Amino acid sequence: MGSSAALSPALADRLVAVVGAGVAGLVCASRLADHGFQVTVFDMGRGPGGRMSQRREKAPDGGFFYFDHGAQYFTVKDPMVQCLVDKWESAGAVAEWSGKFGTYDMMTKQFIEDMEVSKKRYVGVPGMNAICQTLSEHPGVAAKFNTIVAKMDWVEERKVWTLTSKDGMQLGEFWAVVATDKIMASPRAFLKTGLPRPLDVAVPYLAEKVSAVTSSPSFACMLVFSQSLTTIPLDGFNIVGSKVLAWASCDSSKPKRDKLMSSGECWVLHSTAEYALEVIKDAGMEKPSDELLSAVARCLFEEFKKIGGILEPMFAKAHRWGSAFPDVSIAKEEGCLLDEFKRIAVCGDFCVGPRVECAILSGISAAEKVQDLTYLDSKY
Repeated sequence: MGSSAALSPALADRLVAVVGAGVAGLVCASRLADHGFQVTVFDMGRGPGGRMSQRREKAPDGGFFYFDHGAQYFTVKDPMVQCLVDKWESAGAVAEWSGKFGTYDMMTKQFIEDMEVSKKRYVGVPGMNAICQTLSEHPGVAAKFNTIVAKMDWVEERKVWTLTSKDGMQLGEFWAVVATDKIMASPRAFLKTGLPRPLDVAVPYLAEKVSAVTSSPSFACMLVFSQSLTTIPLDGFNIVGSKVLAWASCDSSKPKRDKLMSSGECWVLHSTAEYALEVIKDAGMEKPSDELLSAVARCLFEEFKKIGGILEPMFAKAHRWGSAFPDVSIAKEEGCLLDEFKRIAVCGDFCVGPRVECAILSGISAAEKVQDLTYLDSKY
């Protein structure tokens, strides 16, 4: 466990690179920055978020529709995570989603409300990505987006890492690296860069563990209705008895969404892994075509419509979530993977579990272990 006391100002010279701007990477980055490290976060996306991203789509009136198309909400059990969430809530980045939740049974056509009042469901405000956006602007953290880290080289003589982007740009030298994106050990890395998988070259034994992680896919369908769906008594619900749909929620019912949205009621549907695997089996993992996504959106909506009393949407669009839920946890007890001699950690939901809280815990663990490396360094 790392010390909570601030470290020497000399640590400002110990630059740390975090690859991946999801919640695990950004929690790690912000905690390291709090202890005097200078941290640079790299992400291939246009902004932070990972599974906690938010999608913006143009509305007919010139405004925008916003959707939390990935993680819908998160719950907290760990006191350390609760302390963090309380701080985010005080800063206005998080709020409780105090709607009605439960399940819908496709066979019996019945809604069953979850009456467990003690269970708090948290969301980012005004969008799920607000948490990661806030963390990416944390003092001591510099976030660089639209950047694919294609190569990581450990320079043994100077005990530093050098990082190179997909287009050959030198991204800098770093005292330590934290990798949070399992694509760095995936065959998809070669498809994106044409180079060997970064973790394979840098730390092959860690890469082997990360590459063994399999994930269940999902498709998200974003819908907008001109009128509220008054026949549905719940704001978010799991769906049982369907081979196509697993979840449906009214995004507009989340706190502060009314100040963000254009006119219309926004809903998000998530497919079952079974359905997503069938589609991917036929279409492959290449970027899905507009035609395929349109067909998926139609299929998910038609299944949703079976609930009854649901009119045609004014907007419908699908998104493939290729690695929605990791099937295994490769560092459940440790919280993250670590090579202390090369000063590289690997963290993420695939280390601890497929929940937002698990990703946060993994990020905390990685920050503590990198922080502890300063004490290891002082022994040599």
